[in-house]
Amino acid sequence: MDAIWGALADGHRRTMLAALRERPMTVNELADLVPIARPGVSRHLRVLRESGLVEAEQDAQRRVYRLRTEPLTEIDDWLRPYRDRWEQRLDALDTEVARGRHERKARG
Repeated sequence: MDAIWGALADGHRRTMLAALRERPMTVNELADLVPIARPGVSRHLRVLRESGLVEAEQDAQRRVYRLRTEPLTEIDDWLRPYRDRWEQRLDALDTEVARGRHERKARG
């Protein structure tokens, strides 16, 4: 999981992953999304590939990258207890806000 977090830590890689959510893309299409030279894009894609977040396939003369969601599911599973805790707190806040509105209406 550390490799996944490391891959997600970089903004350029997150930009590429966001684009790959929409559809598979070539290296050139991904390179157009970030303001770095093509060798840098290739290094970022290697990190994404090694972390398991993307897979590449050769299509004639070009390499096409596609998002793999399994590693993101692993991250989501790890985050679930934290998300549940925040949702409980937000639900409690919502209850208090609603109670305050009700009390203001009753006084008003």
